[in-house]
Amino acid sequence: MPLPNALGPFASLIAAFYVLIQKIIVLVFKPRPPRNESPQYRGRIAVVGAGLSGISSAAHSIAHGFDVVIFEANDKVGGIWANVNSTSGLQLNSLLYRFHPAVVWSRGFPFRDEILKEISRIWKEYGLESKTRFNTPVTVVQRVDPSSLETDPDTDPWKNGHARWTINDGREGVFDAIIVTVGTCGAPKWVNFKGLPDGFVESKRAKTSHTGEAGITNDREKSSDSDEDSHSEKRTEIHRTDAEGEAFTGPILHSSELDSPEASQVQGKTVVIVGSGASGVEAAETALERGAKQCVMIARDDKWIIPRNMFIDVLIAMQPFGREMPLSFIWESFLRKWQYRGVEDLVPAHRGLFEGTPVVNDNFLSHVRSEACRYIRGDTRRLTSNGVLVNTRTRTSRPEDKGEEKVIPADVVVLATGFERPSTDFLPRDLFPEGYSQPDLYLQNFSTEDWSVLLTNSSYINAIGTVGHFHIGIYTRILLVLLLDAGARPTPKDMKLWVDLVRYLKRGAKGGALTFFTYMELTIWLVLFHIVRPDRLPWLPFVLFGWGVLPKSAK
Repeated sequence: MPLPNALGPFASLIAAFYVLIQKIIVLVFKPRPPRNESPQYRGRIAVVGAGLSGISSAAHSIAHGFDVVIFEANDKVGGIWANVNSTSGLQLNSLLYRFHPAVVWSRGFPFRDEILKEISRIWKEYGLESKTRFNTPVTVVQRVDPSSLETDPDTDPWKNGHARWTINDGREGVFDAIIVTVGTCGAPKWVNFKGLPDGFVESKRAKTSHTGEAGITNDREKSSDSDEDSHSEKRTEIHRTDAEGEAFTGPILHSSELDSPEASQVQGKTVVIVGSGASGVEAAETALERGAKQCVMIARDDKWIIPRNMFIDVLIAMQPFGREMPLSFIWESFLRKWQYRGVEDLVPAHRGLFEGTPVVNDNFLSHVRSEACRYIRGDTRRLTSNGVLVNTRTRTSRPEDKGEEKVIPADVVVLATGFERPSTDFLPRDLFPEGYSQPDLYLQNFSTEDWSVLLTNSSYINAIGTVGHFHIGIYTRILLVLLLDAGARPTPKDMKLWVDLVRYLKRGAKGGALTFFTYMELTIWLVLFHIVRPDRLPWLPFVLFGWGVLPKSAK
């Protein structure tokens, strides 16, 4: 845990206290790993994706007596964390990124390698090596014909039943439930701007296409609400490679490649970064750390940037309404005066704090203040032979408003255009009827047609909070409760009613009721799951804290 030098002799004491807090959490909440005894499983669960969410979900399931099989398209665990720069790390304090109760972080903001180490440790500690099928992308999920089952279970969700499932060719057998943890980021997104060399995007996509297959999960604390997503498929069609014009002659990198040998080319150079989301902010920091002379960020749209301060981040995430409210200006004014001092022009003019995922960063605005990084608001028109042509605009403008076109000189261009969203098309389409597809799901993660399909961290669009915290275990345990207790199960009508109620309460919210939420709002949903159904209250200690439901030994 990095600490200011001014703390002197207290630094070690604080670091020890930080670890002690985590040890207490482990002691109180860590589910017991399965022992070597022969278990008697309560059911079987398929987990799609061996990233952070998938490993955590599988570990919770097997600890409570359910057999699991993990399907992973790549040849290693870690999901998106296995495919990012070594300099990538948590944006939020690691106390807010406890993806499993057994995790013990050494610092407040660990980097990629420590995160991967913890994912791998949990994977091994809970005996999941033999349960993982590497190089096995999921291509189809199918319902099992009830008549083919040995027993005669009720498979009708309208009668407190649920479907049984097979994965791909069915060789792994029948599953009682599926947890989809493919996340929201897969392969790097390559936008085909004019001025890119012929065949550049096609060759890059060919190299990285495997990372976007089903079974790859994104558990990074990355904003999906960014310039990355502003480059839509429509814009990609417009900005095709211009074979007749001049192509950029310098190195072109994706922000995820700043750990590659080619990244050494940024030293002493002017680096222009296309994109102002979390990927762009991290790219600017990395390029400057690697010796870039100067960075220039081209921002199509302004994003809120909040500090890496655990207390402030928690307070912001505790807003319970999940939308912009009349008093939201208090937080926005605070950030404008404290976080944005000296660079107030970067404060978003048309976006409220609770209308999109903010970037969490302490250093970027300091780089702008010191002029190590220039911030240019505008629309990228094309790459030229020696730079990037940009339609520069003022703070109060909106994307594509009329501005002044300028060529921004560049030695190196970094495309911080984000990542493709992994597809869940392998699931039956009827699980997501019109009006009830992602993110409009039950509790924002369960299919409204059959609760036995859970999409943990694979449905959300924007949020203030964390993708890697206690909700992973809570969602998994809700699924386990529904498998164990038929009386606790919701019908499709109940689940759609929940979605409709949230829509009513959040009517008028920008982008839709469930396209943005805060962590407090999510917590309220999970608590109300029990309160609105008193028959579920006996399960509350198990769902919220993981207490009870131990594995059964075979007789």
